[in-house]
Order: sequence, then structure tokens, then C-alpha cells
Amino acid sequence: MTKKLGVGIIGCGNISAAYMRLAPLFRGIEIRACADVNEAAAKARAEEFGVRQETVAGLLAAGDIDIVVNLTIPAAHYDVSRKAIEAGKHVYSEKPFVLSVEEGLALARLAEDKGVRVGSAPDTFLGGAHQLARHVIDTGAIGKVVSGTCHVMSHGMEHWHPNPDFFFLPGAGPVLDVGPYYVTNLIQLIGPVRRVGALASIPAKERTILSEARRGEKIPVETPTTIHAVMEFANGAIVTLGASWDVWHHKHSNMELYGDKGSLHLPDPNFFGGDLIVTNEQQVVDVLPDWPHPFAVANQDLENGPGRANYRAVGLADMAMAIVEGRPHRCSLEMSLHAIDVMTSILESGEKGSFIELQTTCERPPALDVAGAHALLAEEKEHA
Repeated sequence: MTKKLGVGIIGCGNISAAYMRLAPLFRGIEIRACADVNEAAAKARAEEFGVRQETVAGLLAAGDIDIVVNLTIPAAHYDVSRKAIEAGKHVYSEKPFVLSVEEGLALARLAEDKGVRVGSAPDTFLGGAHQLARHVIDTGAIGKVVSGTCHVMSHGMEHWHPNPDFFFLPGAGPVLDVGPYYVTNLIQLIGPVRRVGALASIPAKERTILSEARRGEKIPVETPTTIHAVMEFANGAIVTLGASWDVWHHKHSNMELYGDKGSLHLPDPNFFGGDLIVTNEQQVVDVLPDWPHPFAVANQDLENGPGRANYRAVGLADMAMAIVEGRPHRCSLEMSLHAIDVMTSILESGEKGSFIELQTTCERPPALDVAGAHALLAEEKEHA
């Protein structure tokens, strides 16, 4: 029987339901408690999923909690994670896990002193589609990646989220809220970034909430919502990032990478699955490698269209198993901090109008192949 680490969630908003619903898919973790400064929210989530309701202080002091999952708002991530580390807990945070390189380095030093791990979402790069892309690149199918483009553009969050205020405050915006999926996937595919340059703007100074129950309420916009950036990677590749919440419609692909032997068209890195297109020079490769990756299998029904692969919490499970097995975890502090460095440097470049050299670097995380992905699943391993 695999050892299970006890997990406690701090922050019982929308995303907490996804973690609680999906965590049982994986071996090595068991969500045992949740807490929130809004005790009613914690009580409701605890009752919904049959876990223990705690106060924040009670959860940090609980002896059966090994890993604290920090699902608070971005502005609170650093303080909550710091307190959890000081309490001797491993921490896995939603993205962005800090809002500055300085905060990240402080958590790294504290975690080292306490002998605990820190990990961070996003974990969608561990999905079947993106790990197939990694396989295509690592096997040289498109040659050396020399450039690329990625675009994450829509018209914001105020039309669906009940409390969208934080999306438009420092610490969010399209670069720090959605950008982590794109930047992290690029790092796992190409490697670390050397420098960035960007232009940024705030076309609308306020937004109108279109969802209930605050429909019609005006909220301020205090962070750039349209950013055009260029990233130069350590391997020499140059990739353009277009990130905006001021676009009603466009026809750009989510992500394309261009090698000296072919091209790779990737699905949205905000999700685990999707279709890849690989070309050999100008010819589309008809047969991709046999890739029965479990994290490409649709497991979530949608109201419109086909189902979706959703394995959120796999990064948490990988960190738990890494702790048990004494190996590095893939959603590491080092890679997450480098992604933060990339994104905050893009915003700094947009403000200053000059290129920014990055302060940090990292190694690419180990690939998660088909066998490795199956080994993280609870049912298959426990019944093997």
C-alpha cells in the first residue's frame, strides 16, 4: 500500500472544488481538511466533500496534515505559504505562488531551512498533449526549436466570475493569471529564458461585472490587460507572447513552435489534452507516435462539445510521491520561480520600455511519459 500524505487546503473558493474532486484519482495524497478566513465557505466545502473543517491556525497545527495546498488569492499566496512552511508543512500553491522574485527566493531559503518542499501550479504541462509535444521535441522530430508564437487573448473574466476584482489588480492580469500556463509549458519544452522585452497597456480603466450577483457593479483595472512580449530563450529561440483581455475575437493559434526541420502546433496549455499537428518541413506528419497517455483522456463532461481531460492536482500528487520516493518533483519551486521571473520581467519591461535580463534560471522538469503518468494514478497502482 502506497503511503499517503495528508493534505489540507487553505482557500475554499472556486478552484478548491476541482482539487477536492480530482485528488482521489491519484495515489499518495488524501485531502483531510480545509480552512478559509470565510468560515462559511470552509464549512460548505467541508460538507460538500466530507473533509474536516478547520480554522487556518488549526490546519497549520494539525498533526495529520503534511502538505498545505494554498488556494488563496494571489496577493495572499506568499504570507500563507510562509506561515505553512514555518509550521513545518510542505506547500503546494496555486499560481502565481509569489508576486516577485524576492518573495520566491525568501520562500526557497525558508523551505531549505525547514527541510520542506514547495511546489506550484500550473500542472497542465503534465497533460498528455503537452508531454507528447515534449516527446516530439526531445526526439528531434522538428529539429532545434528556433522560434515560436503563443497567444492567450479574450475579453476578460468579468462576464463569468462572481468576484472578478482580483483579476484586474496587481498580481493578476492576463500575464500573471493565464500566462503561467504558457510560460511554464514553454520552459518545459524549450528550457529557461534569458531576457524579455514587452509593450503593455490598460485600454479600459474599469470593468463592469456581468455575472450574478454583482451584475452592473464597476471595478477598477490596475494592471495591464494587453501585453505584447518577446522572449529570448537560453538556447537562442525567440518566442512572441500576445496576452490580452481586450480582444473579442481572433484567429491566432494558442502555441506554435518552429524548428529547423519542421513545425509543432500545440493545443491550449491551459488544458491537459488536445490535438497536436507536426510537420516535416512543409508536409503534415500523418502518424504521431503511439501515445496512450492517461492524462489526455477526457474525464470531464462539458455542456457544449466533447469532453475535456482535466487532471488538476497531478502536480500535487507528483510532489507527494517525490517526497515519498526521495526524487525531485516536476512542479518545482525553481521552475515556478523562473516563470515568475519571466512574467514579472515582462511587466517591468512594459513599464520601462527596455529589455530585462532575467535574475533566475532552472532546469527543464523531467518528462512524464506514459508509464510515469500511469504510476501516479491511484486505482491502477493500488490494484496492480
